[in-house]
Amino acid sequence: MSIALAIRHRLPGVLLCALLGLAAVGLQGLEAQLAGRAWLEALVLAILLGAAIRTLWMPGPLWTGGVEFSARTLLELAVALLGAGVSAASLAAVGPAMLAGIALVVALSVAGGYAIARAFGLPRRMAVLIAAGNSICGNSAIAAVAPVIGAEPDDVASAIAFTAVLGVGVVLAAPALAVLLGLSPLAAGAFAGLTVYAVPQVLAAAAPAGAAAVQVGALVKLTRVVTLGPVCLALGLMSRGGERTDWRRLVPWFVVAFLAFAALRAAGVLPQATIHAAGQISTWLTIAAMAALGLGTDVRALLRAGPRVIAAASLSLLLLGLLAIGLLTLLGWA
Repeated sequence: MSIALAIRHRLPGVLLCALLGLAAVGLQGLEAQLAGRAWLEALVLAILLGAAIRTLWMPGPLWTGGVEFSARTLLELAVALLGAGVSAASLAAVGPAMLAGIALVVALSVAGGYAIARAFGLPRRMAVLIAAGNSICGNSAIAAVAPVIGAEPDDVASAIAFTAVLGVGVVLAAPALAVLLGLSPLAAGAFAGLTVYAVPQVLAAAAPAGAAAVQVGALVKLTRVVTLGPVCLALGLMSRGGERTDWRRLVPWFVVAFLAFAALRAAGVLPQATIHAAGQISTWLTIAAMAALGLGTDVRALLRAGPRVIAAASLSLLLLGLLAIGLLTLLGWA
């Protein structure tokens, strides 16, 4: 596809997402004027606006190319640029104990989620998909694990359909839970990073707690993403029907770019103006991408996923939340 054709194919959807993002920013400003502060950030409002529109209207072929591009590529670019804002203080705040704890939480969550799904009578492969999706990074983990364990297309579709909706719910619930639990900004960011599905969604969940929470949340979440490699390797070794794992899928380009920008920031190479511009661009891209995420979320998919899948996924997610709080408490963060 030529560049001109690609732009023409994606432009309508991208503009739609940008328009919803601007509307979300306007609503945040209106909130601040009426209530004295913005209780719902523009990132969250963009998701809600997109989901509300998706419930009433399904975007046709004219829009889908740009919406998918915004939900995927713009999100990835936003995460990559976020690395420029990671300060040495944030890196020090995470520390080796947290890194080891994240690996332990993922391992316990995968094992516990699998046990819960099997207790509800779900097939083994479906149980693995739900456990991996909840514990690591939602749809991305499901897509990566599916070929490793030889999962059926129907199982993959059901797992992805539910996590798309549940993932948005986690983004909306995490900030409220952080306030309810009285978590500090760093702990709120870590909690979002430990529980929210997708890397970019952490931005929305941690944003109400401030910039430091966003930085720590992104670092914690990226560490969770890195565990996808060892998890897929272990599943492949345990699964007789597993296929060879494509390691390029396990370390996405935007994770590498995030780490590269963070390293440049830590080395003092990036000028302050560049750091500021990268942060602003990342924020605006994320708002547009959150609108795209909402436009791609069909809340009615909950009903189609089936009660056993819903119960198993919800309880395994609750387990992950409890493990996250346990880790934060153990480390003295909560």
